[in-house]
Amino acid sequence: MPSDPSMVDITRIYYEPAAAALPRGREVLERWPDATLVEVPSHWQIPELHGDEANVRRWVRIKREALVLGVKKSLAARPNGRSADFIAPSTANGCAMACAYCYVPRRKGYSNPVTVFANIEQITGYLDRHIRRQGAKQEPNQCDPAAWVYDLGENSDCSVDALLSENVRDLVELFRRHPTAKASFATKYVNRQLLDWDPQGRTRVRFSLMPAHLAKLTDIRTTPVPERIAAIDDFVAAGYEVHVNFSPVIVTDTWLQDWAELLDQLDAALSPAAKEQLAAEVIFLTHNAQLHEVNEQWHPRAEEVLWRPDLQETKRSQNGALNVRYRFRDKQRHLEQFLELVHRKLPYCEVRYAF
Repeated sequence: MPSDPSMVDITRIYYEPAAAALPRGREVLERWPDATLVEVPSHWQIPELHGDEANVRRWVRIKREALVLGVKKSLAARPNGRSADFIAPSTANGCAMACAYCYVPRRKGYSNPVTVFANIEQITGYLDRHIRRQGAKQEPNQCDPAAWVYDLGENSDCSVDALLSENVRDLVELFRRHPTAKASFATKYVNRQLLDWDPQGRTRVRFSLMPAHLAKLTDIRTTPVPERIAAIDDFVAAGYEVHVNFSPVIVTDTWLQDWAELLDQLDAALSPAAKEQLAAEVIFLTHNAQLHEVNEQWHPRAEEVLWRPDLQETKRSQNGALNVRYRFRDKQRHLEQFLELVHRKLPYCEVRYAF
């Protein structure tokens, strides 16, 4: 399992003893034999990693060099109905990337390196039983016309997780055995190791895209957008279903022109086979006042486009958090403009979900 030292170069592993005793935990520890090992009572409570906003200037180093090894305690496939039918139990939490708008750090400390869950056999066993209980999908919906879709990476990026353990590969192989279900995950990192996994159409990879200059400003430590686009054909040829996430859509003075150029680039890059199976999700930016304050300490330039009180209003999200989003009436108009642009530039691309 080759790694990418620019993304992860693990020198310190925090581990729960129960995780280190499992086969997957031992594999992870053996992968970095020279790493300093630190026993912890819980992957959720590591003061030097989590909850300390003063870590802000050390975030990138922590994300690249620290790894947490834990056990996933609660296993549930939560109904979703937007991007996927179900949110699968996580096999990882946290991310080695540092996107300025990411919501995950609000829940688990702002530096938030990756936690790998070692009880993968328990997780895949649960999922296998859950899929079998669903039976065949009787009616098409926006998630998929025929298969139950399970989102794998709610709180992490599976393409990066695959650099750290075999958990993601185990999930791809699980779904390959199920003709009634599909795995799905969004990613901003091109990991070509995945091209050898033979998913046989049962895993959907959603490459997140935005205008390149905005991605350079806000998508910190991710694969450049042109490289994400260039990878789509290869992933389709390798047996993946490949969709795109136009996310987040950030409103600027030139946003429609910028997106028009990106959609033209996408159209020019895709093969007929990729176009035939393409679909998209559209998600406009959601931000958060607390994250804004933290970002001002380390990346204030990003906040010039993310924090726009002149365009935004406060709204309580489904999880109860108070966030800021573009004003309702303006957002509805922007969404209509964006969808019209997508339909005009990519008439073959179904928009499955827009929010």
